[in-house]
Amino acid sequence: MAKASSPAQKVLSFIKTNKIQFVDFKFMDFPGQWQHTTIPSSELKEESFEDGFGFDGSSIRGWKSINESDMLIIPDPETMFVDPFIQVPTLSLTCDVFEPATKEKYSRCPRNIAQKADAYLKSTGIADTVYFGPEAEFFIFDDVRFDSGPNFSFYSLDSIEGKWNSGRVENPNLGYKPRYKEGYFPVPPTDQLMDIRNEMVQNLINVGIEVEAQHHEVASGGQCEIDMKFKPLLRAADQLLMFKYIVKNTAKKNGKTVTYMPKPIYGDNGSGMHVHTSLWLKGKPLFAGGGYAGLSELALYFIGGILKHAHSLIAFTNPTTNSFKRLVPGYEAPVNLAYSQRNRSASIRIPMYSSSPKSKRIEFRCPDPAANPYLAFSAIMMAGLDGIMNRIDPGEPLEKDIYDMSPEELKDVPSTPESLGHALKALAEDHEYLLKGDVFTEDVIRTWIDYKIEKEIKPMALRPHPHEFELYFDV
Repeated sequence: MAKASSPAQKVLSFIKTNKIQFVDFKFMDFPGQWQHTTIPSSELKEESFEDGFGFDGSSIRGWKSINESDMLIIPDPETMFVDPFIQVPTLSLTCDVFEPATKEKYSRCPRNIAQKADAYLKSTGIADTVYFGPEAEFFIFDDVRFDSGPNFSFYSLDSIEGKWNSGRVENPNLGYKPRYKEGYFPVPPTDQLMDIRNEMVQNLINVGIEVEAQHHEVASGGQCEIDMKFKPLLRAADQLLMFKYIVKNTAKKNGKTVTYMPKPIYGDNGSGMHVHTSLWLKGKPLFAGGGYAGLSELALYFIGGILKHAHSLIAFTNPTTNSFKRLVPGYEAPVNLAYSQRNRSASIRIPMYSSSPKSKRIEFRCPDPAANPYLAFSAIMMAGLDGIMNRIDPGEPLEKDIYDMSPEELKDVPSTPESLGHALKALAEDHEYLLKGDVFTEDVIRTWIDYKIEKEIKPMALRPHPHEFELYFDV
């Protein structure tokens, strides 16, 4: 039984004091979506934090078969927050997934993988904490419609801010539509989403998420960004899921909708998720030093590991077919695998805002917000640690503007994979670095590859694309 001062007892005390009526358990499926189930608060006991609650694992994507479906979720008492969108007072708890027969954590549970990554980091003696600060961009739309069948396929997006609506009858149309690729940083009235972003920020702060800034992003049609304070790996991943949940539901409450799809609009910037990361040991930062851009030798080797394993790493950090419609030249996406201070066209940037050793970090710019954060952050860390352990030289930094370089100058600069299929092939061939410490397993790697091919790549390949009718109908 839990002690009176234990985290579990604090949850129960909070429920009683705040007259909480329901407890909502959230957990992460394999591809990267939060799932949930709810109980009356009276059903949550001290022993619940050890015994857990059963559910059908065969109904969760990428998990159990029907003949081995029983699984357990056990709530983590450190993750509670009051859900601001549910009418009846409801407490939210993030859960770990366990095998009921052995009470061992389920190997395909993404949160378990992140916890193993944390444990592996400590076991190396290199560092005891890895911090992550993701910048997950998103679009706020006013109307979204899509459907497909054997004889049709379409999507339609709309935004009060969309440049394509400059000539629309809006009774009255007041103009002020951000031009394509010019949404960064006009003041209102061109930025028409200031109030809703402030509401999102307030809701985030109310559930305990530290927010550093909010702003409009580059694209027309409602692209935005809200920046959260960096956190250790597991907490950063938990926080990103809370962030998505709060942002989406705040939009819905205001009659709008949010998507983290990497490339929803043709001809304008897509949404990335630049990931800031650094290693620390006993409260001291390890990335600051006397090398290039104020980096330590250890930090440069960390960069070397990411660049070496980038093609396989991107199978987790950019995990959709749509991701590779963003990773194309000309829209600020970092398609060339290089590192640089300040240069935002490099896939790894070293921010130079501050000279403080505590702020020294690297920014991996390839990832997008479709990523499962537990898997993506763990994979980034594992690639970087492999670079440190094997003293992988990242090569020379790239100081030129990549987009102004000639083909001859670019020929020796490696680029990101051209498709999800290419990234998955790289993952199949290069994943030994992920298996160290049993952080990822062969089963997890194979299941990820098979799921993506069968559920996403093949269905996309079989369907005629609407633009193909523009190209080929009259052949």
